[in-house]
Amino acid sequence: MKFSESWLRSLVNPALSSEELSHLLTMAGLEVEELDAVAPAFNQVVVAQVLEVVKHPDADRLNVCQVDIGSGTPQQIVCGAPNVAAGLKVPCALPGAELPGDFKIKIAKVRGIESSGMLCSAKELGIAEDASGLLILAADAPVGQNIRDYLELDDHVFEIKLTPNRADCLSLQGIAREVGAITGAATALPQVAEVAPTIPDHRVVMLDAPTACPLYYGRVIKGVNAKAATPEWMQRRLERSGIRAISALVDITNYVMLELGQPLHAFDNTRLSGAVHARMAREGEQLLLLNEQTLALSGDVLMIADDDKALAMAGVMGGEESGITLETSELFLESAFFAPKAIAGRARRYGFASDASHRFERGVDFGGTRAAIERATQLILEICGGAAGPVVEAKADLPARPPVRLRTGRAEKVLGVTLGAERIAAIFSGLALSFVREGEDFLVTPPSWRFDMEIEEDLIEEIARLVGYDNIPAPAPQARMAMLRQPEAQRPAYRIRQMLADRGYQEVVNFAFVEEAWEADFAAKTAEADLIRLANPIASQMAVMRSNLFGGLIANLVTNLKRKQTRVRLFEVGRTFHRDPSASPVAGYRQPWKLAGLSFGGALPESWGSGGRKVDFYDVKGDLEALLAPAALRFEKLAHPALHPGRAARVLLDGCEIGCLGELHPEWVQKYDLPNAPVVFELDFAALKAATVPAYAEVSKFPPVIRDLAVMVDQSLQLQDLLDGLKTAAPALVKDVQLFDVYVGKGVPENKKSLAFRIVMQDTQRTLLDSEVDAAMQQLVSCLEQAFGAQLRA
Repeated sequence: MKFSESWLRSLVNPALSSEELSHLLTMAGLEVEELDAVAPAFNQVVVAQVLEVVKHPDADRLNVCQVDIGSGTPQQIVCGAPNVAAGLKVPCALPGAELPGDFKIKIAKVRGIESSGMLCSAKELGIAEDASGLLILAADAPVGQNIRDYLELDDHVFEIKLTPNRADCLSLQGIAREVGAITGAATALPQVAEVAPTIPDHRVVMLDAPTACPLYYGRVIKGVNAKAATPEWMQRRLERSGIRAISALVDITNYVMLELGQPLHAFDNTRLSGAVHARMAREGEQLLLLNEQTLALSGDVLMIADDDKALAMAGVMGGEESGITLETSELFLESAFFAPKAIAGRARRYGFASDASHRFERGVDFGGTRAAIERATQLILEICGGAAGPVVEAKADLPARPPVRLRTGRAEKVLGVTLGAERIAAIFSGLALSFVREGEDFLVTPPSWRFDMEIEEDLIEEIARLVGYDNIPAPAPQARMAMLRQPEAQRPAYRIRQMLADRGYQEVVNFAFVEEAWEADFAAKTAEADLIRLANPIASQMAVMRSNLFGGLIANLVTNLKRKQTRVRLFEVGRTFHRDPSASPVAGYRQPWKLAGLSFGGALPESWGSGGRKVDFYDVKGDLEALLAPAALRFEKLAHPALHPGRAARVLLDGCEIGCLGELHPEWVQKYDLPNAPVVFELDFAALKAATVPAYAEVSKFPPVIRDLAVMVDQSLQLQDLLDGLKTAAPALVKDVQLFDVYVGKGVPENKKSLAFRIVMQDTQRTLLDSEVDAAMQQLVSCLEQAFGAQLRA
């Protein structure tokens, strides 16, 4: 919302400087984004009248002018402006004047002829970019008057960033009301008298959609001169409010909208047929708007129409076929209240916006609708002439204004200050809020211009604004401090993050709402029932909630690869979302925390000794084992839509599945244009936080016995099954069984593989005998031969 300070001060004039007023408005919740001077500093520029223009004898493009500056003696000034002419009134910089850009005016000779000053363009005064010619002033401009006073250039333009709930401040009247309440200054709000009709002409108004349009005023005005000039003062106020002056009739409707906050619309009455209807659009109905855009409207769009055709998109923009032009002599003036829900989002749906829709979708003062049409009528008759007919009213049920109860004690508790009922009463009176007192309580009836007062907290906010946020004390919080217990059997989340960071991973944070394609690719969710859709997504490509964390990590990898990163190791801790009718606290949805990671590129940072080996499944498997040590993990073959069918495993801890690990599926490697497959994992975060409580175990002082065991088995056998069998069959003295070699090739039959295990045996009380070691080894060999058909290799 932009407006000029001089316009505001004509309605309320507190004893504050521009900067002080700006700060006060900001602290009251009306944030002033910009405060700019209308014109830069300059002096000694007056209104002058050109008396005579003669061609310069030595320059084709220069003229020698005799100029009246109000001193009684005409001054000779050489001017090169193409539009200079006798009789014009223009700004004249006198000798000694200092113009913007440190430009000083002196008496000088121009091609041999003395010039005592300079006739100025708008650009030379710094008030516009137009430098094509002199700034032409009105014919009644008083000669000799300081141009800063005549054009009100010692003015400022405020630009306020309003929150959507303060639609009442989208007008000068609303802002003046606020300033008066904040400062206590007297207000002189516009007083609008009814214009008595002088002709009987009128049109019937029908409310065919009374819920969407419960109030409509219309008036016929005949004999207007649409070509009449808009007064300078009105043009000035409009332009400083960011609205370009167009024609008198359009400018008047815009001016009343800025002054009172009520958008108006004027139709060419000669183009209308029969009654005026406020109705919903017929599905697919077309309308050519004033912006030359033709719309095919849906059935939820409110229209203004006559008996034959659509006239306007109600509360948004008028139609081209019924719009006023410079030839219009008879108009039908509209002032209406449209329900915010009936207007909200309609303009954005069709890719444009308007000042009217901006106001209507936030709520317009329905108590001032009649005053707006009377004010506009008054201005039209004054500026354009004509005769006005009676105001036709169509009215249905207007928005209810139920009273809101405020408890004085509650307000004082929330704000932390002692106010008293009398001070609260004074604040409400300053805001023009009607109230009834019931002891220390107030029953406040919101006025017609405030759509943001529905609950007690809204009234408390008003009190806080008027008291002043700077005046509300902010004592330091006081509370008992206690050291929270950290269970020994639970690892803190930061420690898990730190362990991953120690292994070269970097944490990322991604949105929980993702692209629908990610759910299809990485979770095989394609049915509508599988997806959890957002009712109001922030972007069309972020419309569903994620059920795993893989999509975000792959997107992070793609971004890093585009930035020429060749080694990427990432992890994320976040919630995933799943349908579950029995889940709580959010009924119907389970939201577990997950830890996911991705490793891509070299297994080690590039150096002369790393060899350039790419990271593989076993590197990341080792990271997970280190993350959960000393607990032992178990890995089993897994089919997962996001992972390579032969290089993926489920991760088990104490027999319970806690996640998955594997290379990205080749199809997704190709789809996302990756040079090679990253290795990814996802684990339940709750399982990671569980820790094994340390238990004492004696450390043996006797030397271990280490034996190697190599066997041939079928290719189809899984290593985990062999390890499980060995550990089950091993006697107590066997402390560890590890695979250290896999071989397939020369010397090993087809469909067979050679596995070499390292067996570690030790006792805490004595040195083991060769016979005991041999017996243990034989026991392990027998287990492999009998359970798995293994053959001992020589």
